Amino acid sequence: MAVPWEEYFLLTLQEKLPFSSRQPSEQDVDHIPPLLRLLEKRQELADADRCLKAQKEEFHTTMAALKQRWEELGQKEQDLKGSFVRFNKFLQEAEARRGRALRRAAEARHRAGRQEAEAQRLRAQLEELRRELARLQLRVQRLEPCTRLLERVLEQRPEFQEIPELVARFDGLVDTQAALRLTQRERLAELEAARARLQLVQDAGQDELLRYSQRRAQLQEQLEAARERKLQWESKWIQIQNTAAEKTLLLGRTRMSALNLFQLVCLHQRQPPNLDIEDTEGQLEQVKLFILDLSAILASLPQAKPAAATSWPRSSRKPQPARGPPSSSLCSPGPAVVASARGGPQPEAPTAGGHP
Repeated sequence: MAVPWEEYFLLTLQEKLPFSSRQPSEQDVDHIPPLLRLLEKRQELADADRCLKAQKEEFHTTMAALKQRWEELGQKEQDLKGSFVRFNKFLQEAEARRGRALRRAAEARHRAGRQEAEAQRLRAQLEELRRELARLQLRVQRLEPCTRLLERVLEQRPEFQEIPELVARFDGLVDTQAALRLTQRERLAELEAARARLQLVQDAGQDELLRYSQRRAQLQEQLEAARERKLQWESKWIQIQNTAAEKTLLLGRTRMSALNLFQLVCLHQRQPPNLDIEDTEGQLEQVKLFILDLSAILASLPQAKPAAATSWPRSSRKPQPARGPPSSSLCSPGPAVVASARGGPQPEAPTAGGHP
């Protein structure tokens, strides 16, 4: 990726500037006044600008020289390409002329060889025809009795006018017999092939039936195993449902107990319940705070009791009426608690102002 010229010049300037001018020591910075430091910075900036300008001019000069050199090299490359093209064209023309001459010579040699082979073939064919003529003459002489026999057959069979008709009829019968024999052999071969295919099909059917029987046995075993797993999972599911019902009942009882304790705490503190019925953690936190406060009060009672006994005479003490057990409304769960345990709709708790 190309680097921007500004970053390139800045990096070059930072490399060329001395390290002492770029990073002055802490002692010099402490002793140099701000105005002198500003002048030094301006001087450094001016020097940096001059260096950058000089480098830019040098870079432009170098780029111009490189561009001119590239143009010269491009021109030389074009000249060399033209020379290569002309030379290749010359070589191709020379190779084409040489190829044409070689082809003409090869065609002449091939034509001469072909003519010589044709002459040899014609001479051999002539000799073969001479031998065939002699053989046919010998055969005619040998078949002369057959000719006389065929003439006598023609005299006995008036449906045939000439000997070629009788020979054609005989040849036809021979060809028909040969065709019938060939057809018989083909039908026998087809019958054997059909029997072989039938045996193969029967063997394949037996194998397929055996394989299906084995597959049926395997599937039956898998079905029995699946039924056993089904029964196991059904028993597990029933156990899970029973456990979930017990846990749900226990959770409802726990939430009812927490709500009862929270209502007792609110009743004791004479404050309306300020938490949601579903906020069991908040209710338990309020009960915990109440128990901690009550424990602190009970812990401080033994220290305050002797002082109260000395200040009040025994005869002046008035008997306190005995407090009865808490009302049934405090001990029994409210409708909201029952509704929460059953999962039904729950009314909103009243706020401090008495409004829901």
